[in-house]
Amino acid sequence: MQNILVIGGGFAGLNAALNAADQVGQNGGDIAVTLVSNSKYITMRPRLYEVNPEALREPLRPIFDAAGIDFKIGNADSIDSSQRTVSLQGGETFTYDRLVLTAGSQLKPLPVSGIAEHGFNIDSYDAAVAFDAHLARLAGAEETPGADTFVIVGAGITGIELALEMHTRIASHGGSAAAQRARIVLVERDDVLGLEMGDNPRPVIEKALAEAGVEIHLGSEVSEAAADHLVLSNGARIDTASIIVTSGMVASPIGATVGVDVDEQGRLPVDEMLRTQGSPEIFAAGDMARAYVDDSNLAVMSCQHAGTMGKYAGHNAARDLMGLETRAYRQPNYVTCMDLGAYGAVFTTGWDRVVEASGPEVNARKRMINEQLIYPPEATSREEILAARRIEENGR
Repeated sequence: MQNILVIGGGFAGLNAALNAADQVGQNGGDIAVTLVSNSKYITMRPRLYEVNPEALREPLRPIFDAAGIDFKIGNADSIDSSQRTVSLQGGETFTYDRLVLTAGSQLKPLPVSGIAEHGFNIDSYDAAVAFDAHLARLAGAEETPGADTFVIVGAGITGIELALEMHTRIASHGGSAAAQRARIVLVERDDVLGLEMGDNPRPVIEKALAEAGVEIHLGSEVSEAAADHLVLSNGARIDTASIIVTSGMVASPIGATVGVDVDEQGRLPVDEMLRTQGSPEIFAAGDMARAYVDDSNLAVMSCQHAGTMGKYAGHNAARDLMGLETRAYRQPNYVTCMDLGAYGAVFTTGWDRVVEASGPEVNARKRMINEQLIYPPEATSREEILAARRIEENGR
């Protein structure tokens, strides 16, 4: 029996495995689909800025059991493309006939003295839970200098969403009085907020931050971090017990073991079928793939692109192995919906991010995305699960 191996159980990996199994079933292939993940859960990573991160994950095994997909827990750390094997930490080895790499991304480390020891982040489930535990400890501790100051390093989408959620998160542990006392500081090395969001939504974002009383330091970097303070590149010292890093992402380092050149974000170059250039038996999707969504725009590291890309990668890996026609990945419709806390949300369309709507009326749309759209299908029958994740007629 031949084998399709999927590495990574996030949004891309889940959809890749389900679509591969679907194509094998539809076309009578004698092929096993196996997914290896370092967790038995899928984390709702886009929601980790929210209150109660402990609730933001869902079990994978019921889905894969119902779909007939082999599910293994392990940390994959290297690939031998000449032997078609993947090695796991601990020595276990898996072989493959087609490999789908969907191991995701991780927080890009900041080369700042003390930041690794004293900084928090919300990039992973464990990190977000650890930060929440820190907030709980602060709520029950004696007041000390900097205990009411929370510094967020990085004013991209995650940093802005976290800054605008912080009063709610603090109140959930320490009450409204503690939230009102809190000083929320946003530090950004660029000269503008939300650089990747572009100019169009920026006035809305700036208004939301101003109404929330968030203190902003643009054109600034952290030069030193300690348990009770940090120092900015301009020499300013901020007393704080809470430094939260949201400084961007890089792809999983396993991609670099394939033996082809990766880009500056660690992503593998892929063709329109999502085959890795130079290793056509290896497909990549999600944050690991440098893939074009149309003729001119590259996919960004987001669940919006990861989920759909995973569908195509699994679909194509299975059909390629069976000698069937594959389907070019295309995802031309691009939208963003950004949570702005008490202000509401902002919804944009297109790569120039034209603001379609903003304010409280967008909250329902953001809640639908966060609480329904990104969640895996319920583990019912095999057919219902597979049908829920098929590529739609519009390519989604």
